[in-house]
Amino acid sequence: MQNNNRYAVILDMDGLMIDTEPLYKYALQKTAQEFGYTLTDNFMMRLVGRPDSDCRRMIAAHLGPDFPLQSFWKQWPLLWRSEALSNGIKQKPGLPELLSFLTKRRIPAAIATSSSRRQAFFSLDAANINHPFDHFVTVDEVEKGKPAPDIFLKAAKRLETHPKFCIALEDSENGIRAASSAGMHTIMVPDMIQPSEDIRNKTNFLASSLHEAKDHICDIITGKIPLDKPSGGI
Repeated sequence: MQNNNRYAVILDMDGLMIDTEPLYKYALQKTAQEFGYTLTDNFMMRLVGRPDSDCRRMIAAHLGPDFPLQSFWKQWPLLWRSEALSNGIKQKPGLPELLSFLTKRRIPAAIATSSSRRQAFFSLDAANINHPFDHFVTVDEVEKGKPAPDIFLKAAKRLETHPKFCIALEDSENGIRAASSAGMHTIMVPDMIQPSEDIRNKTNFLASSLHEAKDHICDIITGKIPLDKPSGGI
């Protein structure tokens, strides 16, 4: 259907909506340790916001040619899922209020995630999120994952909204790079790492929480503040 609302919101999932990044970190580091290898905290930060294909390539390069990558890549998701099923996945503070706000204002919303579709629905289910998003775009639907803009551009197309009227919410630097390159208004809610100066320059609004992000979106759609010209664009 045609989007008759001027604006649309596109949300990242991991680290922004749900607290999965520590779980990924635990599963990858624990599994590497079982194989006799170490993935340091500093190295793990480089993986945040990247698709699985990039992470796999980076881990292989980091740990060397003798590392049993194929066996490792079969084992760590089993640990991840076991932990998620046992303990659930926490929603980020402010998410229920944000989603309720989008529904009441009839603002179209999509998820644009570096997870696969299968993984995304598993994670949302484990976090008890059943919001009726208008669209999902997952990494297995685009040629290039974040920091390329493909995921965000496809989400905008499905929402039938020009990228300049899309408000993109992200927690990671690679996500901000992707949304900024797509020409969108970017809101960053940092998760595990604080943004560099370069990322701050690509971010239209740096929020401390999803509560603050919601208030900023409200100010945009009610005309209290202008929709800033994005740092990058198409």
